[in-house]
Amino acid sequence: MKVLITGGAGYIGSTVASACEDNGHEVVILDDFSTGRREFIGDRPLYEGDIADAALLDRVFTEHQVDAVVHCAAKIIVPESVADPLGYYENNVSKTVTLLEGLQRNGVHRFLFSSSASIYAPDENFVVTEDSPLQPGSPYARTKYMVEMVLEDFTKASDVKVLSLRYFNPIGTDPKLRSGQQLEKPSHVLAKLLEAWVNKETFTVTGVDWPTRDGSGIRDFIHVWDLAKAHVAALEGFDRATADGPYQVFNIGTGNGVTVKELAASFEEISGDPLQVQFGDPRPGDVAGVYTVSSKAADVLGWKAELTETDAVRDAIAWLPVRKEMLGY
Repeated sequence: MKVLITGGAGYIGSTVASACEDNGHEVVILDDFSTGRREFIGDRPLYEGDIADAALLDRVFTEHQVDAVVHCAAKIIVPESVADPLGYYENNVSKTVTLLEGLQRNGVHRFLFSSSASIYAPDENFVVTEDSPLQPGSPYARTKYMVEMVLEDFTKASDVKVLSLRYFNPIGTDPKLRSGQQLEKPSHVLAKLLEAWVNKETFTVTGVDWPTRDGSGIRDFIHVWDLAKAHVAALEGFDRATADGPYQVFNIGTGNGVTVKELAASFEEISGDPLQVQFGDPRPGDVAGVYTVSSKAADVLGWKAELTETDAVRDAIAWLPVRKEMLGY
């Protein structure tokens, strides 16, 4: 199978690319390098540009017989989306519509979407399945929700079939250290733990008054390599997964809820160093969080998470010196 990955030079896209190649699939990368890194491309065919560049899309699909598109390109920072909602709607929603027009124009019929568990409305136990109510709590989350609605409608009016993978909280790095978290100042919790640890600074738990078991937010932390392998399983099982309908959603998580305080404690244990921890207010757009109890991905795609948040922490620590050598920071 030949797969076009939008955002394929980024943290998740590059890891998905490696997993695809490890399983015998060809990969083509489309990235504007707004956050992606050229060091992650290797010898993969690369098209530099915007997913809303119709001429570029036509060129990609003309020069490659693409069997499926994995759409990872998006803005993803929740507080930034609160400050710049129009930028997020334009980038994540409007440009995805142009990308879909390119698929339709060029006869590409399989589309795998990087969606988000942030669209769920948590229940009192913070557990969700694919059938749980949806209540996106930030402009970022609403862009994912809106794209899902667009995709579902699009499949009813075209020959395109779609799998939406609702990611939970990816952490860690490719265990072979071919790529990893590339941002110098990333915003997700494990990156903040690493930053505090490396710089001997204080780690701030943002939000400690949530109705969770210890007051901090609860997350379903999934190793990014497990997440990447979920994409491979979805691509390989695509036609089977859409046999009952052209639009299907899958939760991609571990099924295990871990609080931010618990992750910090695990980090201390693995690193062997005590952390300075302080408590702060939630960031704009933050929510208490959810984790999945669904078995749909296992039942339909034959995929389930195999690695733990402990594995992810170890791999993230191992990535730091490689990142320093590869990216300079």
